[in-house]
Amino acid sequence: MRPTDDSYRHKGLRKKLTDGIRAKGITDEKVLEAINKIPRHFFLDSAFDEKAYEDIAFPIGEGQTISQPYTVAYQTQLLELKPFLKVLEIGTGSAYQAVVLAELGAQIYTIERQKKLFEANKKFDFLKDYRTIKFFYGDGYEGLPTYGPFDRVLVTAAAPNIPEKLIQQLKPGGMMVIPVGAGDVQQMMRLTKLPNGSLKEEVFENFSFVPMLGGKKD
Repeated sequence: MRPTDDSYRHKGLRKKLTDGIRAKGITDEKVLEAINKIPRHFFLDSAFDEKAYEDIAFPIGEGQTISQPYTVAYQTQLLELKPFLKVLEIGTGSAYQAVVLAELGAQIYTIERQKKLFEANKKFDFLKDYRTIKFFYGDGYEGLPTYGPFDRVLVTAAAPNIPEKLIQQLKPGGMMVIPVGAGDVQQMMRLTKLPNGSLKEEVFENFSFVPMLGGKKD
């Protein structure tokens, strides 16, 4: 069962978590404010109340995890979000990352391939407060061509290579943040689509994500 009470103790743990992420090098104060505001324990079963505020990834079922808060902050900071930008997120998972993006004023289109996780998010009352997030059940490699083009694309799973269809759905001047690599460790990359359609590639730190899989799973 999901918790619904956000106590002073939770807020204190969240402040400590936020301070820890800042100490690790996250400098975007708006991103840190979002992490400090969102009750991460709401996204986990109440049995894991304390674990929610450790800076770790945590299993959420279906072989997926709720990402480590530092990783969420790191990817979000690289996106350089401004209010009202259209963001395509690949891999909704627990929806924690989507809520962080929504707190920064973006319009979120998020895809989940696991039917059980998609259905669980539909029943998650807390998400009803975030009307700027639109949820889709589908294949992340296909993106959402009907709703594009997007100002930003965020991939929250390890892609063995850069998915061409997602590049096509990115606006000129838009950015994609994606962990790339087929092994246990991936390089975080930021791709900027230049006016002529070519890509400027920037490589950042190494991370470890669950693999990005194609198709849909019932």
